[in-house]
Amino acid sequence: MTTGSDDRPPLPGAVLFACNFNRVRSPMAEALAKALVGDRVFVDSCGLKPDGAAEAEGADPFVQAVMAEIGVDLAAHRPKTFDELEDASFDVVISLTPEAQHRAVELARHNAVEIEYWPTHDPTLADGSRENRLAAYREVRDDLAARLKARFRS
Repeated sequence: MTTGSDDRPPLPGAVLFACNFNRVRSPMAEALAKALVGDRVFVDSCGLKPDGAAEAEGADPFVQAVMAEIGVDLAAHRPKTFDELEDASFDVVISLTPEAQHRAVELARHNAVEIEYWPTHDPTLADGSRENRLAAYREVRDDLAARLKARFRS
């Protein structure tokens, strides 16, 4: 583990981001974290429940658009649930929704894992024009990026 020069915790070996469907917030956080820490930390994401038809579509189209603006391609992202994770051995699980927080706490009962809750606005609730909706997604992207830099920059 790498330690920073201030009082931030050391970089964990593996981090999981969790939200409800693994189509909006958690894939955004996963991609941003990977861009920040590279291969120094294993990073993954998941959701609580499958989103039926959306699974074949991957990440939400607005997520793909706002991530492409910063050079991150999420076209290959395929949503998965906690049950579909290849390995549940994470040092840190960061929940982005209250529902995911409950599941993370359950996971912590059986594993030595640090749980963090980062309440994150759901940009899919934004209405109005395409530009208004994109602005809501950008706000979530930028808020997650700032939190990630504060938490994981070494």
